[in-house]
Amino acid sequence: MILIAGPCVIESKESLFKIAKSLEEYRDDCTVDFYFKASFDKANRTSIESYRGPGLQEGLRALQEVKDEFGFKILTDIHESSQAHAVSEVADVLQIPAFLSRQTDLLVAAAKTSSVVNIKKGQFLAPAAMEHSVKKVLVTRGYNGEVTKEASKKYNVWLTERGSSFGYSNLVVDMRSLAIMDKFAPVIFDATHSVQMPASGGSSSGGDSSFVAPLARAAAAVGVDGYFFETHFDPSKALSDGPNMLKLDELKALIEQIKKIEGVL
Repeated sequence: MILIAGPCVIESKESLFKIAKSLEEYRDDCTVDFYFKASFDKANRTSIESYRGPGLQEGLRALQEVKDEFGFKILTDIHESSQAHAVSEVADVLQIPAFLSRQTDLLVAAAKTSSVVNIKKGQFLAPAAMEHSVKKVLVTRGYNGEVTKEASKKYNVWLTERGSSFGYSNLVVDMRSLAIMDKFAPVIFDATHSVQMPASGGSSSGGDSSFVAPLARAAAAVGVDGYFFETHFDPSKALSDGPNMLKLDELKALIEQIKKIEGVL
């Protein structure tokens, strides 16, 4: 299975390497296709005072150091078309943030690189609408046929579910979306952002990480291609998305539970 894990944002080289070190076992796990995730910029934070990250140049240097030191494949977000080429020189996967999942220029710029493009479903979109986002990448990469999972595998396009808006400052996961989007591309379930409560903390987003494991297990029962977990050695001290992050020491047990569920399907 595809496993994406790491901190929400690059906080410091020390914390980045500490988290990376704790995830080494997944690099060596032959049952897992592991990607280390960290953002160099969180451009859609609630407040202008919120920590965003070290920025493009410093962030890419840090991610390259992680790649060199640990041999990880790297996933990180891009927010602007101009970032795609430079980031693809370090990142194996370019992630399109949920709020930008319909931005044609951004999708096209990502598609013009050799990296996998992981499109996070907008919280405001029906899962079936993601067919159009996938098609923008496929067409740019030279494919003009029907949008299918097989085509997306060939042209390296993924979709990620991260919950849907439910009233104000809340998200819910409709498990039907996993099956719907599976028609168009390999599907990743983002268990940590799915428990986020956007802007519920006034100047920041809240969340309830106690629901991460139940939702991940439910997604495993439905059937997905991979899982996305933001994780930290101390989420209470994380500079971004702490309330919905998973503690590093809780990740291993959850992965084992997921493998057991997948083993009986």
